[in-house]
Amino acid sequence: MRESSPRRRIKAGRFNAGRFKAGRFNAGSVATHAALSLGAVVMVFPFLWQLLTSAKSLAETAKVPPTFLPDTWSWSSYEEVFTALPFREMLVNSLLNTVGRTVGQLVFCSLAAYAFARMQFKGRNVLFALFLSVLMVPSSLLVLPQYDIIQRLGLLNSAPALFLPGMFSAFGTFMLRQFFLTLPKELEEAARIDGAGSFRIFWSVMLPLVRPALAALAVITAMWSWNDLLWPLIVNTDPEKMPISAGLTSLEGQFETNFPVMMAGSLIASLPMLLVYVFLQRHFVQSVALSGSKS
Repeated sequence: MRESSPRRRIKAGRFNAGRFKAGRFNAGSVATHAALSLGAVVMVFPFLWQLLTSAKSLAETAKVPPTFLPDTWSWSSYEEVFTALPFREMLVNSLLNTVGRTVGQLVFCSLAAYAFARMQFKGRNVLFALFLSVLMVPSSLLVLPQYDIIQRLGLLNSAPALFLPGMFSAFGTFMLRQFFLTLPKELEEAARIDGAGSFRIFWSVMLPLVRPALAALAVITAMWSWNDLLWPLIVNTDPEKMPISAGLTSLEGQFETNFPVMMAGSLIASLPMLLVYVFLQRHFVQSVALSGSKS
């Protein structure tokens, strides 16, 4: 039996509306992907420019207007960077600085954050407010007292001088404390019933649950430590004791700068941080998602 014409018109209208919605969704998807692709190009372009500049000659980098592709591809800058600087020693210093600061902040900040979030003691809120007040102090104001401490300890021009002042962070303590506050109290109560002490509860029960936050703090601290410039320039003046961030500044001359060598060194220096982010990307994104879904 054939359907009546009004019912057929209704079905046709629904079909056309579905096609219109599908088309609108596809248009929105195309616009979203176009915007993301443009953002990706903007983010990748500096690394591409580094690579192309490192393959040019010094004369090509001084051309006006600048050229995008090199006339003759040359990779000698990557060999020259190891002779112009004690590059291997600087990479080791950067690695020690980054690992020392990152491990120190993960240990000390997690312990302090757990105490502020889960333990009850007199003056806890006042002490935590004092911790947060450190965030309002510019880091440049702390350079002189920190330098005086390192000098009195006899650690100038040494690897510990690079990472000792940065092994604790008020920001890291605050971030981890917020994650510890979201964990249910029943976990601690069950562990105490089983006879676990405070440190055992922290290490075996609570700390594994904030692993995404630890990964996020590790990425942030590692990138900040690897790129730190002011403190290494002040505390270590020996080129063999400098990290790579401070060593690359010595390639900038007063009248002329060897841009191919500088770009080659900068590109090599950026690779470790890219690898760190690739390996910890999943945990970093998960921590951001959790921080946005929990109150």
